[in-house]
Amino acid sequence: MNDPRSALEAIGELPDAEIDIADAALQLARVDAPDDDWQAASRHLSALARAAVARAADVSPDDLAGQAEALYDLIGRTHGYQGDSESYDDPANANLIRVVARRRGLPVALGVVWLHAARAAGWAAHGVDFPGHFLIALAGRGEQVVLDVFDAGRRLDARALRALVKTFEGPQAELRPGLLRPMGSRAVLLRLQNNIKLRRLRAGDMAAALACTEDMLRIAPQEANQWREAALMHSRLDQVAAALRCYERFLALVPAGEAAERVRAAMGELRSRLN
Repeated sequence: MNDPRSALEAIGELPDAEIDIADAALQLARVDAPDDDWQAASRHLSALARAAVARAADVSPDDLAGQAEALYDLIGRTHGYQGDSESYDDPANANLIRVVARRRGLPVALGVVWLHAARAAGWAAHGVDFPGHFLIALAGRGEQVVLDVFDAGRRLDARALRALVKTFEGPQAELRPGLLRPMGSRAVLLRLQNNIKLRRLRAGDMAAALACTEDMLRIAPQEANQWREAALMHSRLDQVAAALRCYERFLALVPAGEAAERVRAAMGELRSRLN
């Protein structure tokens, strides 16, 4: 589509399993960097997919270690992708067009590239919602191999995962159920965009953070918490009517419970500002 936001809205209508994760991330990147060469990035991603298909012919569908090595050989060795530890907070690290151009990125942005290649090869791959650090996993026959794509696709056993969770949650943290829960494509894309939103908030640019949130809602219109966040941002920008509309969308998704009651109270305060 010529209009990336129209493409995002179309993605928002798709079941998670039908989302082309790289194309969706590319549309988000086009919104963020409209003057960059997104078509060159698209051609590169297509070539990467074709190369992954070719390499899959030499790897057994049950050989998860072989799959991991083939992906690193393609993405890391051949094309030079790596984590950007030197300028980690550079917004370019979360924009897929610029990640492709620079071959550098955040863990989740690199994860999109790895998931794109793995799925093109026909391998079962998903994101892992690990605290503080995005990972991916290759799965098959009831087993999985967890990879740190920011660190050259390093395989993480239980000991490495335990050390990693302590890095982000403190020395008392331990592995626990749910730490390796799989993420759908939509959730991966939201995590990608959340990096941009948080950087804009830290920079004090509320309007830009709101625009990012609105794009997140285009691809995930059922995400109630995003509607609530959008409402809060509209409120702080003194856009009362827009804030009320976002709260109404939240209540349509979450009509009862403690959060709903707090939202109704916030709506009452907003309406008093209109009088």
